[in-house]
Amino acid sequence: IPQCLAFNQYSAAHNPSPCYVLGKGLREIAAMSVQVLAAKMAEVELKDVPSKELTPESPLTPKADDKGMVENEPKATSATTPTMEPMVKTGDTSPGFLTPNTKMPQASAMKRTDPQQNGGEAFVNRDGTVAEAPRLKKIQFADQKQEFNKRPTKIGRRSLSRSISQSSTDSYGSAASYTDSSDDETSPRDKQQKNSKGNGDFCIKNIKQADFGRREIEIAEQEMPALMALRKRAQGEKPLAGAKVVGCTHITAQTAVLMETLTALGAQCRWAACNIYSTQNEVAAALAEGGFSVFAWKGESEDDFWWCIDRCVNLEGWQPNMILDDGGDLTHWIYKKYPNMFKKIKGIVEESVTGVHRLYQLSKAGKLCVPAMNVNDSVTKQKFDNLYCCRESILDGLKRTTDVMFGGKQVMVCGYGEVGKGCCAALKAMGSIVYVTEIDPICALQACMDGFRLVKLNEVIRQVDIVITCTGNKNVVVREYLDRMKNGCIVCNMGHSNTEIDVASLRTPELTWERVRSQVDHVIWPDGKRIVLLAEGRLLNLSCSTVPTFVLSITATTQALALIELYNAPEGRYKQDVYLLPKKMDEYVASLHLPTFDAHLTELSDEQAKYLGLNKNGPFKPNYYR
Repeated sequence: IPQCLAFNQYSAAHNPSPCYVLGKGLREIAAMSVQVLAAKMAEVELKDVPSKELTPESPLTPKADDKGMVENEPKATSATTPTMEPMVKTGDTSPGFLTPNTKMPQASAMKRTDPQQNGGEAFVNRDGTVAEAPRLKKIQFADQKQEFNKRPTKIGRRSLSRSISQSSTDSYGSAASYTDSSDDETSPRDKQQKNSKGNGDFCIKNIKQADFGRREIEIAEQEMPALMALRKRAQGEKPLAGAKVVGCTHITAQTAVLMETLTALGAQCRWAACNIYSTQNEVAAALAEGGFSVFAWKGESEDDFWWCIDRCVNLEGWQPNMILDDGGDLTHWIYKKYPNMFKKIKGIVEESVTGVHRLYQLSKAGKLCVPAMNVNDSVTKQKFDNLYCCRESILDGLKRTTDVMFGGKQVMVCGYGEVGKGCCAALKAMGSIVYVTEIDPICALQACMDGFRLVKLNEVIRQVDIVITCTGNKNVVVREYLDRMKNGCIVCNMGHSNTEIDVASLRTPELTWERVRSQVDHVIWPDGKRIVLLAEGRLLNLSCSTVPTFVLSITATTQALALIELYNAPEGRYKQDVYLLPKKMDEYVASLHLPTFDAHLTELSDEQAKYLGLNKNGPFKPNYYR
């Protein structure tokens, strides 16, 4: 080693090129005769040659008590030629063994390998004599070895990528639901859980997640100003005192704020989930810890879904008198199993297209025995939740599940109602080529005026990259269309009902289902073609991602006011029919959210109000306005 250091010093003095020093230095040591080397070494003044400072971590750094690094090596009989790799970083302009501002150690002996002696090793002393030397072992640079070992192999990189992909899904899927994997294998129906007060009237995933859920609820409260204002204004009056509300909606942090608001207004609540994938387990735990009877967890089976609704409704000594439904499943179950309960129920509040259709069917058949409020068709629900919420959440759901690039993709959106309008606007803004199907000439004309091409599904099904259903109908995308889709086509649903995509037709022996990640399945045909099915055809945004809290505040406030209206309405005001929320209440909900934007309404003068035939304080729209 000292010989290498010294010769590199000589080379640096005569040829400053680092390429010469590093590339030829060691080869010339082997080729040069002992006599020439000794003569040259006599000319080198090592102490006067500037060099870089040797770092303490370098294996070449000499210690103070070392007489010679090679002198402490054990004797070796092998005649193998030692090799040495230069320690130099890319872009370094100095020899790898030399560092400036450090004096080289005085070498008492130098080691060489004479190729003419079959690789025998020797020391060249100052006087030019040659002495037999121990064999030098190949130097192992510990830091380089450690750094090399840290580099992942190809398999490691794939595993890491899959791990990140999976963890991101677990973390963000279904409203960033916190997951405790230790409980995943046990069904909540088989566990006995109690909250800190000893109450066990609930069935959730894990009560230990309550603290996480409470934090999410507190965050949601910041974005739900109307509900918080309603809670503050009406808490003293208790307009829902005596109300026993049974609910079946998405159990998220936003729903939790609604439930706690209803309780603050005097109601008792029992709740189940309207979607088997949308429940936030930690929020359900926080509600259970707070004393609410909640029966829901993420990933329920169909049997679990109906079992939870039954547990929510069927409690000895507790009779609901109000229903808050999302999709009509709760109303359907009570009609089917407990029809006598409707004798004491004052009304139903329904917020989804599917549920409203069911209510109108019951009303038309003369089977609706209580008043029902159609929240879905209220202005605040249609123009805000359905439009603006879906405009943002469609992209979120697709990105989290597929990481798809939207620019240039051909997208089919089935239905151009408020949900379809929101989806189309978002996708168009991202550079997608958007096609629309529609049955209503008015909505179809709107789609054309907004710049979308109106087609039939069978005209473009072979070429589109993404298919999104937004109709609330059934059998919109049937097996015929699924068979004709291109390889890799993404299929998802933004309508409430899970009947829009004919998923049942895909569960046949010739097709293979492959779970990619949570809520993402590959359905593979015998020829190798596959489609990407999201959330098994259920609601994409609440199953696979989140929705904007502020928009849900508008809908939740509308639901709360509808419950207050039906519960406190004098007998005879509402008959056994389906009603829209009065426009005065719609406008009140909107006004509660305006302070968030520091918005200031203009007031009509008496003359202007008289000219328009309106009350100065509203309502400003007729009841038929949508």
